[in-house]
Amino acid sequence: MSTDFRVHFHPDEHHFVDKALDWIERAADNHQVRRTDFLDPRQAFILETLANRNPDVQVRLDGGYPEAERKRAIIAPDYLSLDDEDMGIRVLAVTSADAKIAQLEHSDYMGALLALGMKRDKIGDIHAGEAGCHYLVAEEAADYLRLNLSQVHRVAVHTELLPLDKLATTGSELQEMSLSVASMRLDGIVGDVWKLSRAKALVPIQAGRCRVNWKPEENPSAQLKAGDMVSMQGFGRFKVLEVEGTTKSGRLRVKVGKFV
Repeated sequence: MSTDFRVHFHPDEHHFVDKALDWIERAADNHQVRRTDFLDPRQAFILETLANRNPDVQVRLDGGYPEAERKRAIIAPDYLSLDDEDMGIRVLAVTSADAKIAQLEHSDYMGALLALGMKRDKIGDIHAGEAGCHYLVAEEAADYLRLNLSQVHRVAVHTELLPLDKLATTGSELQEMSLSVASMRLDGIVGDVWKLSRAKALVPIQAGRCRVNWKPEENPSAQLKAGDMVSMQGFGRFKVLEVEGTTKSGRLRVKVGKFV
């Protein structure tokens, strides 16, 4: 890949770009078929963008259900039919006799898998509800997780593997917040959402722990807009829902939804 081409991607993304280019070249030149781990929306966008530059390659994305955020991809020569290709996705169902399971959140279920040494790439969307959780997981990790996941945040759990048609999805719950901000700067809005001083908001942003629309963003003065999804490692994520207008004092009224 040329140096000029690299400037279109954040340095943190170069490793994935290189892998994606290798998958595409192998499909085009060696007629190989590759099934990836779960990709976030930014990675899926990068892969499709690169694949669209090569007429001999096609990509299929699937996360186990139509509205999936995280998806696996199959990269293949353009002459193959991918409609019946197995995406290798299973549903890991988690239940418990302990009533405390109703208090568990998305972050608790994520932490339980990561504590087992599981890579995030093997985990798709997570649907947590009052009765338990349905994880979308890579089939190559499914049996390991079924056998080893016995506790989530000190709640004893039972696990079983289900076919995809048994998936029970849960909508993301947003806690709406109305902010009055001087500008749409990233550091200011991040600080207001998570109640951090400007100085404390700078630290994770400049350390590369913040993403805007799944793309790394290290510039504290980056301007947000309605529709932007912001995530920060260790804090969570929120979506800018609406810029509602300007107050008499010249400040902006902004509505955000924090994922809870």
